[in-house]
Formats: sequence, structure tokens, C-alpha cells
Amino acid sequence: MIQIERDIISRCQQGDKEAFQWVVQTHQRMVFSLALKMLCDEEEAKDMVQETFIRVWQSIRSYDPKKTFSTWVYTIASRLCIDRLKRANRIVALPDDELALRRFASDDDNLRSLENKEWVSIVRMIAEGLSDKQRLVFTLCQLEGLTSDETEQITGLDSKQVKSNLYVARQTIRKRLKELGYEQD
Repeated sequence: MIQIERDIISRCQQGDKEAFQWVVQTHQRMVFSLALKMLCDEEEAKDMVQETFIRVWQSIRSYDPKKTFSTWVYTIASRLCIDRLKRANRIVALPDDELALRRFASDDDNLRSLENKEWVSIVRMIAEGLSDKQRLVFTLCQLEGLTSDETEQITGLDSKQVKSNLYVARQTIRKRLKELGYEQD
């Protein structure tokens, strides 16, 4: 962790709300991205960002500076997302979701920026049928680009569990894409 971030976190641990604004501004996009992909609902994701930073503020005194701060924040956010998914009804793909996936898959410029609604539709389509853990591991590794080590720290799963959940998620998604005609044998 760079010294500036250490100093800011230390100030937060002493109750400095201005320093905490920096923490929120620095990490809110990361939390929103994870929450949107996990919950497939923009409003729920916004609520999750607020809930995450309330928890971060309440728990910041217990943060261990030997660990990466962003990993610690991801851990809080991912646990809150899993809890929300357990309480909510299962996320099911909607008819418009397939249309959004087809539009994206046929777009020659896949590097273009997707709007949140398109992301939600795509994630709903490909993640249908995944367990909460599989969805979390897939989101962290494949969509957020985190390493297996970071994913282990965030989820509390060991390396075998991360690999197993990721494997099953990939197989389920591959099967789903074949059913939709996007991947061939």
C-alpha cells in the first residue's frame, strides 16, 4: 500500500470523515462494478455501494494494514452481495436480455463501452443457473480481473474451491452460450 493511502486510512481509523470521502471516491466504482454484475440490478447495486461503505466506515478500525485495502473492501462488498442474493428471489433472464446479448455478440467493436443495462442483461443471460458462489468467483476472476489469490482472500474459499467454482461456472456459461448459438462444439 502506498504511503498516502496508509495515511488516509489511518486518519479514517481516527474518525476523519474528510479522509473517508477520499476512500469512497477511490473505491466506489470498483464496488459498483462488482455489485452490478452480482445483483443484475442498477438500483440494487447503488444501494450496495452505500451499504458497503457504511460497513467499511464501521469496521475501518479493525482493518489490518498488512492486507491490501481494496481486497478488504471487495471482501465486504462481495459478502453483502451474497447475503442480498440469498434473501432475494433467484435472478432469471428476461426476454430482452437475450436481445441485448445478441446485439453485443454481433457488434464488431467489442471494445466499446457497454451501458449498465446491457451489462445487466448479458450477465443475467450467461449467469442463469449459477450458484451464488459460482457467480461471485466468476465475477471476481473473469469480469473484475482479480487473481485467484485475491479471490481466495475475498471469498474465504481455498484455492481448490475457487478453481472448482470457476470451472463449473465456465462450463455452465459455455453450455448456456451453446444453447443460445454463440459457441460451437
